[in-house]
Amino acid sequence: VRVTFRNASAHPHSIHFHGIHPTNMDGLEPVALGETFIYEFEAKPAGMQVYHCHVQPFTRHIHKGLYGNFIIDPKVPRKPAKEFSMVMNAFDLDLDGENEVYTVNGFAFAYMARPIKVKAGELIRIYISNMTEFDLINSFHLHASYFHYYATGADPEARPYFTDTVMQCQGERGLVEIVFPAPGRYMFHAHQSEFTELGWMGFFEAE
Repeated sequence: VRVTFRNASAHPHSIHFHGIHPTNMDGLEPVALGETFIYEFEAKPAGMQVYHCHVQPFTRHIHKGLYGNFIIDPKVPRKPAKEFSMVMNAFDLDLDGENEVYTVNGFAFAYMARPIKVKAGELIRIYISNMTEFDLINSFHLHASYFHYYATGADPEARPYFTDTVMQCQGERGLVEIVFPAPGRYMFHAHQSEFTELGWMGFFEAE
């Protein structure tokens, strides 16, 4: 993988990719304004990774959106599925160190007004990560069904965890695989009531 990073902002930044790579590709050295750095490494191990800025103050750089999901497919393909990427995050609007808005993919209540359309009986795969700052954990809870959870998703042959709720600390990630048993609206949300009420909730609509 070769990533050319050009810093056109007013602050030094870097990209730290989770996974296995040479230490000189670890994103610890800041890239100054106007400078360019090329990250180059072999993509491994397979599974669910994240990336983020690794320049201090970490709380502010990561909190302001310098992060994302980084998916490495295994050499032996996973089963065909309809796939989604979800990043759990939050926003501290008044800069007091506490979040006022919680979301998945950056938009509060986005999937309440526009549920995610899926098919009953179809395998659904969600690459989910937690990049929420200022809170110790976040969570994913599914109503009216269960799912298989693969922590980090690195081994498609691993025995998954069968549940309806998982918790993730910041930087933790995994694969959620769901087969909705029948048509209907299946709610999903964080299982911290505050997070749910402040935006982190939505629906899958199985047809």
